[in-house]
Amino acid sequence: MANLIELAKQNADELLRGAYQAAVAAETLPAGAEFTGTVEIPKDVSNGDYAANHAMVCARALHLPPRKIAEALAAHCALDGSFFSSVSVAGPGFINFRLSERWYGEVLRSIREEGMAYGHVSDGAGKRVNVEFVSANPTGPMHLGNARGGVLGDALASVLSFAGYEVSREFYVNDAGNQIEKFASSIDARYHQLAEGKIDWPDLPEKAEDRMPDVEYYDGFPTDGYHGEDIKDLARAFYAQEGDQWLSKPEAERHAVMAKFGLARNIPKMKEDLLRYGVEYDRWFLESELHESGFVKATVDRLTEMGFTYEKDGALWLRTAEILGSKLLAEGKSEEAIAKLDLKDDVLRRSNGFYTYFAADIAYHRNKLEIRGFDKAINIWGADHHGHIARLKGAMDALDLDGEHRLDIVLMQLVKLMRDGKPEKMSKRTGKAISLTDLLDEVPVDAARYFFNTRPESPVEFDLDLAVRQDSENPVYYVQYAHARICTLIAALAAQGHSVEDAVSADTALLNTPEEQELIKQLAALPEEIRLAARDYDPSRINKFVTELATRFHKFYTVCRIKDAEPGILEARLLLCAAVRQVIEIALGIIGVSAPERM
Repeated sequence: MANLIELAKQNADELLRGAYQAAVAAETLPAGAEFTGTVEIPKDVSNGDYAANHAMVCARALHLPPRKIAEALAAHCALDGSFFSSVSVAGPGFINFRLSERWYGEVLRSIREEGMAYGHVSDGAGKRVNVEFVSANPTGPMHLGNARGGVLGDALASVLSFAGYEVSREFYVNDAGNQIEKFASSIDARYHQLAEGKIDWPDLPEKAEDRMPDVEYYDGFPTDGYHGEDIKDLARAFYAQEGDQWLSKPEAERHAVMAKFGLARNIPKMKEDLLRYGVEYDRWFLESELHESGFVKATVDRLTEMGFTYEKDGALWLRTAEILGSKLLAEGKSEEAIAKLDLKDDVLRRSNGFYTYFAADIAYHRNKLEIRGFDKAINIWGADHHGHIARLKGAMDALDLDGEHRLDIVLMQLVKLMRDGKPEKMSKRTGKAISLTDLLDEVPVDAARYFFNTRPESPVEFDLDLAVRQDSENPVYYVQYAHARICTLIAALAAQGHSVEDAVSADTALLNTPEEQELIKQLAALPEEIRLAARDYDPSRINKFVTELATRFHKFYTVCRIKDAEPGILEARLLLCAAVRQVIEIALGIIGVSAPERM
């Protein structure tokens, strides 16, 4: 697939290398120097579309002023057949290239020939990548952090796929451990309330001073239980199905049944909500599978065999401090600096024989990297998990799985909902904390996905008012409107006998106004934006790209006549509009946003 920006850079570099050899042959420059430099797109393109620094980089080796070297190189550049129409020298020795009509034509040809595959690059070389995201506890509704993680993970997976990686999307279901016991005990408490006719009684506050006189409290609810209305709903459903037959059953048996009952309803609801959100996974991986198969135990046993564990107070500990300390020493950190970090060891198996969440997490990532053979595992986590990163990477290193290079964590910051310029914390519909379902009941999925796909390390202020506005202030509407506008234009021109198919042979050299050329340059940028977004794990680059594309199109549409343009120019501009429409659809598709034909 063509990346015309990279090809132009390579072409400029080749031209300069050829110019150096020609200058040596003409005895304008001395021979024998290691000729090198870089070609970039300058911020100010008034002097040229691309700028090279070869003259300055090679000045010491050539023992000449950079400006003199640059002038010699420019004089010997053979531009015939290249992507450039002219070369000039500016400042202390920058060599500037101006793009030719051939390059602009190649951009439109590539978009037309590659179709919806335009933008793909080969950086990934088919490497297998697992992208795990959301992975919310199945004990209650998904919240706004999950909403953001869903977009970032899904968009990143799309970007990586466009960049040539073989990508698998995964949701890790924490259906084992303490949170599931807490989930079951919460349902059980509400179940007992129903049976006792006390379901509407408020829970007993922990502090005596918070208790109101003459209020009947329910004191059978666990202090660390889940208090949401969803737990009451599950208890009601369980009671309706089972009656009071479970009141007298042993607690362990009762909790096992209630956990299974609750998960059987919550997990499908999570799948349903995420599907509505445009997120579909290749695999839902259950934590319980790791325990039931014995893989957690086997992983902990391997760490023990390798000498990375010890027993203390009846529990089994991982030598986390030693693992991380050794790594830091190898990186050049002093023992004093490491000591100040106050590294701690981690419990893998408690004194009661149960494995910790960290032990399961180690086993899960070993499963990804060793058993399923992914070249890389990428996790989207909330910023509050920051302290967990080094520990998990260290555990992978201890297992000889190269956690430093094969496990990457993308941390995302918090989400703040805003309405009328003020924070919005509660759903007006339910009176509870706003969930993903609440959000999607209020704003379009396209707006939610577009707004949440921002740089992960930056907090998000989600403006509920802006998200539903239908004007140019709403960025997703602004981009979608550009797409719909082009669709309407193409249909109107087709009715007049000017089809895109007939315009394929148009002379693209006629697209020579600044607005047309700036628009084509932006079209050419998609493959490079894909490459950089994949490299930096930053799918928000696609938002910026497509917003800028819409801006340049609207400017072009305002300045350049299309419907009543002269023959030849009309066809060329129609071809350009079709390319813009196609690239907007591709870019929006990457971030999971629709490209409507009418608005």
